[in-house]
Amino acid sequence: MIYILIPVFNEADNIPLLADNITNALQGEDKCYVFVDDCSTDDTIAVIKKYFDGKQLQVIIKEANGGPGDSFNKGFDWILADSKSDKDIVVTMEGDNTSDIGILFTMFTLSRLGYDLVLASVYAQGGGFNKTSFFRRLISVIANAIIRFIFDLKVLTLSSFYRVFSISIIRKIKEDYDVIITEKGFISMVEVLLKAIRSDARIIEVPMRLDSSKRKGKSKMKTMKTAFGYFSFLLRDLTKSRKNQSSDYAGKDKV
Repeated sequence: MIYILIPVFNEADNIPLLADNITNALQGEDKCYVFVDDCSTDDTIAVIKKYFDGKQLQVIIKEANGGPGDSFNKGFDWILADSKSDKDIVVTMEGDNTSDIGILFTMFTLSRLGYDLVLASVYAQGGGFNKTSFFRRLISVIANAIIRFIFDLKVLTLSSFYRVFSISIIRKIKEDYDVIITEKGFISMVEVLLKAIRSDARIIEVPMRLDSSKRKGKSKMKTMKTAFGYFSFLLRDLTKSRKNQSSDYAGKDKV
């Protein structure tokens, strides 16, 4: 089974094109569409049910707006409970049509070849941005560079929603950390990437052009709030790492 996990918030205008794109992708494969609605105030849920009628569909409706990280975490938990095979995969993507469906077959094929996590990368050679503001790109480049340096990461794109996970790496993250994602905002995808790396995931990147012109309406990402989230996450993770190291040293002293 291929689970396609999409968090949504007021995406009614984007759902018709999204439905056309993803239902025609990976034809011949069993697919389950998992939408997690973050308390939309428009007709997002009704439009999803209209355009995905007759298909295997799960709509998770949240009681409170908790951000994309909370939506992904709830979606992953539902998928883990529903999955019946170690060969299942999970595709995560945006609900606003900025994910390039044209590269999904390549990502899917790499996943089937044994990669635990396939990342769509705007920073890999051949990737890039279309119709994205200079300021937003600058914040993204700086934040990604700082996180790569601090954590000594070899991957180029850290926060993109568009990924293909093996079900086994999601299960391992759940076993290792109990909670797959704790961060509520867009930084959540950095969190789950770090957890995958620390769980020894095999990771590869595929170049992608992020085309914001395909989105109807404004992006839900608030640039400054997201930038603050990056640096807050860094401080929390580094503080936690130092505490763990101190505990290890204390334990050694007692031996």
